[in-house]
Amino acid sequence: MEELNRVRLELPLVLPEVDDPRDPCIGRLIGLLQGRPGVERVHVKTSKGEAPLLCLHYDPAVITVGRVRELVSAVGAQLTEKVAHYLGCTPSPLHAREARLFAERLRQVPGVMEAEVSPSGRIRVEYERGSVSQTQLEDLVGRVGKEAVPVEAAKAASGPDRGHPEHDHADHDEHEHKHGKEDAHAGHEHGHGGIFGEHTELIFALAAGAFVLAGWLVERSSATSGWVPTALFVGAYLCGGFFTAKEAIENILARRFEIDTLMLVAAVGAAALGKWAEGGLLLFLFSLGHSLEHFAMGRARRAIEALAKLAPETALLKKGDTTEEVPVQNLQPGDIVLVKPNERLPADGVVVKGTSSVNQAPVTGESVPVDKSPVEDGKAAIAAFDRVKANNRVFAGTINGAGAMDVMVARLASQSTMARVVQMVAEAEAQRSPTQQFTDKFERIFVPVILGLVALLMLAFLVIDESFSDSFYRAMAVLVAASPCALAISVPSAVLSGVARAGRSGVLVKGGGPLENLGSLNSIAFDKTGTLTEGRPKLTDVLPAPGVGESELLAVVVAVESHSDHPLASALVEGGRARLSADAGSVRAEDVRGLTGRGVQASVDGETTYIAKPVLFDELDGMRLPVELSQANDKLVQSGRTTMVVRKGSRFLGVIGVMDTPRPAAPAVMKQLRELGIERLVMLSGDNQQVADAVARTVGLTEAKGDLMPEQKVETVKSLRERHGKVAMVGDGVNDAPAMANATVGIAMGAAGSDVALEAADVALMSDDLSQLPFAVGLSRSTRRVIKQNLWVSLGVVAVLIPATIFGLNIGTAVLFHEGSTLLVVINALRLLAYSGTAGSDQSLASSKNQGADAAEVSS
Repeated sequence: MEELNRVRLELPLVLPEVDDPRDPCIGRLIGLLQGRPGVERVHVKTSKGEAPLLCLHYDPAVITVGRVRELVSAVGAQLTEKVAHYLGCTPSPLHAREARLFAERLRQVPGVMEAEVSPSGRIRVEYERGSVSQTQLEDLVGRVGKEAVPVEAAKAASGPDRGHPEHDHADHDEHEHKHGKEDAHAGHEHGHGGIFGEHTELIFALAAGAFVLAGWLVERSSATSGWVPTALFVGAYLCGGFFTAKEAIENILARRFEIDTLMLVAAVGAAALGKWAEGGLLLFLFSLGHSLEHFAMGRARRAIEALAKLAPETALLKKGDTTEEVPVQNLQPGDIVLVKPNERLPADGVVVKGTSSVNQAPVTGESVPVDKSPVEDGKAAIAAFDRVKANNRVFAGTINGAGAMDVMVARLASQSTMARVVQMVAEAEAQRSPTQQFTDKFERIFVPVILGLVALLMLAFLVIDESFSDSFYRAMAVLVAASPCALAISVPSAVLSGVARAGRSGVLVKGGGPLENLGSLNSIAFDKTGTLTEGRPKLTDVLPAPGVGESELLAVVVAVESHSDHPLASALVEGGRARLSADAGSVRAEDVRGLTGRGVQASVDGETTYIAKPVLFDELDGMRLPVELSQANDKLVQSGRTTMVVRKGSRFLGVIGVMDTPRPAAPAVMKQLRELGIERLVMLSGDNQQVADAVARTVGLTEAKGDLMPEQKVETVKSLRERHGKVAMVGDGVNDAPAMANATVGIAMGAAGSDVALEAADVALMSDDLSQLPFAVGLSRSTRRVIKQNLWVSLGVVAVLIPATIFGLNIGTAVLFHEGSTLLVVINALRLLAYSGTAGSDQSLASSKNQGADAAEVSS
């Protein structure tokens, strides 16, 4: 009875700053509502592609609907007033350990609820407005030697600290958009706080190497006094140990023992034993590895930040017959801008005048320029921007071809597809992948264990017959061998390189988790309409009855359907006219009216004419289909066609078949996915099972499920996860959002310009091109392989070196292997930036690279 008494209420989210159903604030909202008297269950619903809805199941005998609404509003307002979000960025990349330490410092600030810092320098913080201000967060960032946001952005961000919480997220996109353009320049000046800018640490490391080499040569030559080589080795200590000592001191002040501390202790220990050369070599190679880590993070970050620089800073705003150059931030929806040939487009919008071809590779990764033409009604088009046809819609940052165009602005600069992608990538960078979380936990346990082992080895002289200096030397060698430098950088360098490479080809991957999961699954589910098929029906079959010509049949179809508003009518008219000769337009239809659920009726040449489903003629007296026509109809139905029978007066003219045709690229894509190791390719469709089976056979799927309602698609995805583990769901990001949310990885196609697709998916294929999918899967698999290789190398070297040093391997050899493994994992991760995709994608990617080269030439 309790179940029967429960009522469900769906309300819009009451968090104005939050539109992502995965945002932690939504979890907090649910937690505050769950368990209230009468409220039995609270969850978020994302169906039908609308904004996320808050779904409450309550008992009306305990709480009224009015009280539920008041409660939700009050709790939402309380949470919005209490919690704010801060998204910043350091002017240069951080080392993996430095980023983790900085994040922990932020979490220790009273009032900070969550904080993540990526090695690329992205900072994401959720904090309580009443306990800490955004200014305080920026001051904290400044105190550790980093500048979080430019002065201009900091001023714009002051809203939340003045009692206007609604400004905080409204300005986020703009901050990130501006910031992306200024970060690179800021980082080039004092990237690591040194006198040589971002290359300071590398120069210091090379200087240390030069000192070590000079000292070793002088020591071997015996041509000078004994203090000269020692002085050169001291120079190596100063140059190689400067940044190491700086970070070690910061770690000690934070009561943490990190790898930097271990290296410094080992170098000092070697010096105490008179092994200056080995200590200098250790600091040289460690600082060199450190600087290369910094380079790797910077390389991946710059590849992503290049997206933010694609959109121009000014636009030519049309005012009557004149134009005025204005900042793109000043453009408003409805403004008309002039885009000259070979210029970058300044805003998302629709073409209202002129024709041209546009290189959309910077946003969607499409290899071929897309032809653009004007819309009839610009105001109506920008009001439904997500549904505007691809040949009418343009995006900020893409490159115009040879024709000039007038474009009506559809979105503010801060809300453009490019700006949203940059913001989402920034947030994704600050998220740690599952493997990275594992390595962080491993290090927290491993480092104290090694320190304990080193302490025991120092006391080995009390147990075995050797001097204290020998025991101390062995302990220092173990300290060097056991430091997991390579482990710390192995995962973040690979993840950032993978995310950057994907973004360069129009694939948005929201962090390391989706990247790793997509690389490990072996099942993919597809929506049919608009994903595997074109998304619009086409006239595929015309079968005239005996004694009837094809032109007569099509002329009647075109004449009648041109007056119909049925969804299939335009497909029939377009396909019929394409097959008809030029002089076949003399047939006229009158009194056209729809027959609900059956078809259409009209008067042609004074005769009653039907274009309807075969079942209609079974329902009408004296109109049963002839046997040969019935057999032809059944054959078309079995092949997946939607059929209609045409009858004029007393004669049956024939049968026509319509089908939402598979994408031309689909069969090749399925073949590539199978070659990549995807074993199950399943189609989920609302069409009947025969249509689903026909499409599955055509494109090469392993399974097809038809007659599914949206909630049944969700259950099917859950069932696939239970039976086969991880599963991806590919859809258009709108009506497939619930199914994608329940998959291990949700993949949205055609996400460019679609807010819902960008929000709903873990991976977004920016263009409406299915051939991007094998590239995304292949890159994810390569990233996962690189992560595994890096983990084996980093852990394997440590596992071999620890016993080797215990049994006598010297510090110098341990240093070479140890630091060599660090350099190896960094170089291995950077290989992902040159990933070329599967065989089927090579041509597309090569063309994309050429497009990018052309774009660079235009911008220069």
